[in-house]
Amino acid sequence: MSETADYNKTLILPETDFPMRANLPQREPQMLEAWEKDRKYYKLQERDRKLGKKRYVLHDGPPYANGDIHIGTALNKILKDIIVKYKTMTGYNAPYVPGWDCHGLPIEKAALKKLGIEKKGPVDTAVLRKNCREFALSCLAGQKAQFKRLGIWGDFDNPYLTIAPDFEAKQVEVFGEIYKKGYIYKGLKPVYWCADCATALAEAEVEYQDDDCNSIYVKFPITKPSAALFQAQSGIDLQKAFVVIWTTTTWTLPGNVAICLGPDFTYTFIKTQNGEYLLVAKDLAETVAAECCIENYELVGSFSGKELEFTETSHPFLPRNSTVIVGGHVTLESGTGCVHTAPGFGLEDYEVCGSYRGRFEIVVPVDARGRLTLEAGENVMGKPTGEANEIIAEDLKARGLLLGLKKLNHSYPHCWRCHKPIIYRATDQWFCSVGDFVRQTIAEIEQTQWIPEWGEERIKNMVIGRSDWCISRQRRWGVPIPVLYCKECGESVCNDDTIKATSDLFRQESSDSWYIRDAGEFIPESVVCPKCGSHSFDKEQDIFDVWFDSGCTHAAVLKQREELAWPADLYLEGGDQYRGWFQSSLLTAVATDGKAPYKAVCTHGWVVDGKGEQIHKSKGNAVPPEFVIDKYGADVLRLWVASLDFHADLRISNEILVQIAETYRKIRNTARFMLSNLCNGKTPFDPNKNRLPLDQLSGIDRYALSRYDELVAKVRAAYEEMDYYHAYHAINQFCVTDMSSFYLDIIKDRLYCDEETSAARRSSQTAMYEILSGFTRLIAPILVFTSDEIWSSLPHLDSDDENGVVFNDMPEPTGVTLSDDDFWRTVAAIRPDVLSALEQKRADKTIGKSLEAKVILYPDRNGNAPILPEGSEKELAAAFIVSQVELAYGLGEYSGVTPGLSITVKPADGQKCARCWSYSTEVGTTSGHADLCCRCASVVK
Repeated sequence: MSETADYNKTLILPETDFPMRANLPQREPQMLEAWEKDRKYYKLQERDRKLGKKRYVLHDGPPYANGDIHIGTALNKILKDIIVKYKTMTGYNAPYVPGWDCHGLPIEKAALKKLGIEKKGPVDTAVLRKNCREFALSCLAGQKAQFKRLGIWGDFDNPYLTIAPDFEAKQVEVFGEIYKKGYIYKGLKPVYWCADCATALAEAEVEYQDDDCNSIYVKFPITKPSAALFQAQSGIDLQKAFVVIWTTTTWTLPGNVAICLGPDFTYTFIKTQNGEYLLVAKDLAETVAAECCIENYELVGSFSGKELEFTETSHPFLPRNSTVIVGGHVTLESGTGCVHTAPGFGLEDYEVCGSYRGRFEIVVPVDARGRLTLEAGENVMGKPTGEANEIIAEDLKARGLLLGLKKLNHSYPHCWRCHKPIIYRATDQWFCSVGDFVRQTIAEIEQTQWIPEWGEERIKNMVIGRSDWCISRQRRWGVPIPVLYCKECGESVCNDDTIKATSDLFRQESSDSWYIRDAGEFIPESVVCPKCGSHSFDKEQDIFDVWFDSGCTHAAVLKQREELAWPADLYLEGGDQYRGWFQSSLLTAVATDGKAPYKAVCTHGWVVDGKGEQIHKSKGNAVPPEFVIDKYGADVLRLWVASLDFHADLRISNEILVQIAETYRKIRNTARFMLSNLCNGKTPFDPNKNRLPLDQLSGIDRYALSRYDELVAKVRAAYEEMDYYHAYHAINQFCVTDMSSFYLDIIKDRLYCDEETSAARRSSQTAMYEILSGFTRLIAPILVFTSDEIWSSLPHLDSDDENGVVFNDMPEPTGVTLSDDDFWRTVAAIRPDVLSALEQKRADKTIGKSLEAKVILYPDRNGNAPILPEGSEKELAAAFIVSQVELAYGLGEYSGVTPGLSITVKPADGQKCARCWSYSTEVGTTSGHADLCCRCASVVK
């Protein structure tokens, strides 16, 4: 064996069981199994409750239990887990109770499909509900496992479910409270209606897509002018006068009962060459003429909309009049300024007709399946709305009442589940009168913290502009609306007795029993019809809107579970929930308690592909969570979540994931290097015995701690503000720049070559321990698996909790003070220039390794150069990893970016030490060690 090999044995080389290769896809499931076996979440909760920690409650919005999770769901759950774990590590008891929405159309459709009878005929309600329940529970089990695989900690043994009997019972009670306050009513009113699904839809269940349609101009013959029009008819032949409307929904014309004008707009007649007079808004006359190919026309007369009110016209193809009315919703942005008004097919139409106090009938000549009825005319009876468009247009043309037709592509509402076009259709529905408590709702919005801040205006505008909330659906899988109908007179009954009886029934047997049992079996004898005194009742068959279900979670979960609290500290969901869960929760809470159910609301964006385009399976650009986990591991997926500003849309692609995986590798290798130099040697570092007081550490170690303190401040601020991408970039910069490229590179010599228990080596080990212990806790909310893996390999103080990193507090800055702070900041600033000069000399073969070099620094003595004190040459040599440094006067060969500093690189003086490989004129001066420097000879002795 050579002398060199013998000397190698005297080095203290890095050694650790912490593997370089993460192998997360294989290692993470093993860790999950250990966490489950040790009941980590429950152990943590029990400890925090015993310690009496203040609670922090993030209330989980319930995803649908209708299939595997997608990348957006993974994003949502990971964000929540980061928050909960951070709060746990900053002195809070932060329970996390996951929940699932188990009702609704998506589940019912999936169950029908599974039964193989979708749209093929009726199915028994009990059979359908049984299959819906089984389907939801099977999906729930799969999603639960998928969430755990993401590293999510929570009470998965006891999640909340909207199909749980206690939940349904509480939902009924919430409805009862709102009903008693007079906010609930049933009425005929237009709502979003999906003919394919045969049910009403909430605004949050509507998406907009581009559709092709015909826009048509239709003439309504004037049969009876208003007084103002009659008096001013000079020059106008009323026998040939028409009011012209414009519409993009031809099929709604059978529902027309009125034409609405802007009361203050100016209207005029377009007199055509054939002697017809066409009433339009004056500002739109030129456009209408151009669109309808009217040439050589003149404008006759001038009237305000108010002057034309109550002019009568005849419906263009039905035996019915259409009356001219006025309304503030009319605009001059398009059309004719004369708005086709069908109160059975539009909310604004319904409201403006309602302001005329019963003058107008609500005509709804379309059935639940979107087919026109006989009331629309024999020629279109039984036709779907799409076919009816063409038939009606041809009929108008034949009657000479079609003034113009043009193809148009416009944005039109579609059902979010079947993706078919929907209609606005008046039906008998149950409504919550939001207007009755809108002021209090706005006040509560203003008391809530919205993250980002623009969320406040967004939801405020939605609530202010919202009409009554339609809370009923015409389906069978959901919570039945607890209203009874007197069999004798049809009166609806909902009071304390019926609510309690229904609540008790649901709590004992679930809402399935509502469909099985007769009302008399669970309604007390004392319940009588207030109108006729009968005891005989039928049950309401409509179910609650699923947004009412989930909107009651604050009452059914936060108020009922001992470990939680009302209001919640935070709701966090995607931006679509301003129309959905954020709003339904707010409305039910204000209606019942007068308060918002949350203190703060946070929004995340959508996941898009690498080009910024929406992700769709049909596009082939979807990135399933399991793909990322199977290839890279859950920690890499979690790091991706933390790497982006989640308030905006988040891009994901294979290329992006490769970059994130590389960042992860750097983080892991940085931790591994420190572990390998704490756990090696004959006397591994024990922080209880070997840790030095921080004020006794060497300058480079104190400098490293000062950089670490800056990291702690940045990362903790990022967690507090939920700006995790700031934490990500700070962590990455710290690992790459402050640690790997600077500090850890510089201290290798002392770690490997100094005497094992020397002050210098223990100084660096103390600094590494402080940094790695705190760093592991800093990354724990994001990298849950890796941080726990590091924690289990790290030597600990007696005060540390070795149950897992999350059981420990977030680090505080060390507060280290630096007497030579300016020196080491100067070294860090000039080091890139020195390394560049060394690289040039390496390229021209003047030197090989950097230890073969001597660096001569020439600071400008006129005060423009960095301050490099005499006597710092040895520390500078260690910092540049060269054998010698000299400070000299004059001008060097190389000038970098540092003002006032030039550099010369020469071969080092002396001989190479066979142990540390540095060059020194002292090599061979120690007796018995002819090829060692004095430092190495002393260590070997």
